[in-house]
Amino acid sequence: MAQRHLSEAPLPLFGTAPDEVGTPPVRLPSYIRDHRKRLRERFMEGGAAALPDYEMLELVLFRAIPRQDVKPLARALLDKFGDFNTVLSAPPRQLDEVKGVGEAVICELKIVEAAAHRLSRARILQRQVISSWDALLDYCHTVMAHQQTEHFRVLYLDRKNTLIADEEQGRGTVDHVPVYPREVVKRALECNASAMILVHNHPSGDPTPSQSDIDMTAQIAHAAEALGLVLHDHLVIGKSRELSFRAEGLI
Repeated sequence: MAQRHLSEAPLPLFGTAPDEVGTPPVRLPSYIRDHRKRLRERFMEGGAAALPDYEMLELVLFRAIPRQDVKPLARALLDKFGDFNTVLSAPPRQLDEVKGVGEAVICELKIVEAAAHRLSRARILQRQVISSWDALLDYCHTVMAHQQTEHFRVLYLDRKNTLIADEEQGRGTVDHVPVYPREVVKRALECNASAMILVHNHPSGDPTPSQSDIDMTAQIAHAAEALGLVLHDHLVIGKSRELSFRAEGLI
């Protein structure tokens, strides 16, 4: 039997939706069809700013759930996670706890999240990071601000401060992530990097560094200096703002 692929029966944008792959499309109720059309038109005319979070979620959910009203599910997701960005970055196991969420919904949400990460990362790739600082901060917030556990990553730069590697080196708990200064510096040598920027997030939302953050940064700075590497900064990413060790005089 020939294998069927989802691409053989794409979901339509308006009017009808397939019952399952290979079967005739099912007519959407008019109120759902009209509502979806209005949302798409508003989005195309005004962009994301024209829609509140629950309607942006509806747009994402349309393709995952083609035959029913998705507004209740959009509101349920926001009730649990708080905002659009946190819904997208929520772990699949937690998304699955929301009634009405299945594999298709989780997949659509994670596709949008991955697209956002790639788009923001593209804005700093092969560019001088120091002169593209706002784009760097946008990228760090997009990737890390809504994570529920601490993540630690290192941006490795060449002599022109162009990004040559962006690597997540650790994931931890809600208030700690293990970091090994020797491995951070070792990887810099492997990448033939000349400079580094450290980044980690605080799921609490407050980017104020802990004493362990300060001590760890000092260890990496000392090891980097011994090998002729420059530690430009250590950024701590909170929910709505970040803290720069360099700006605070901590390195």
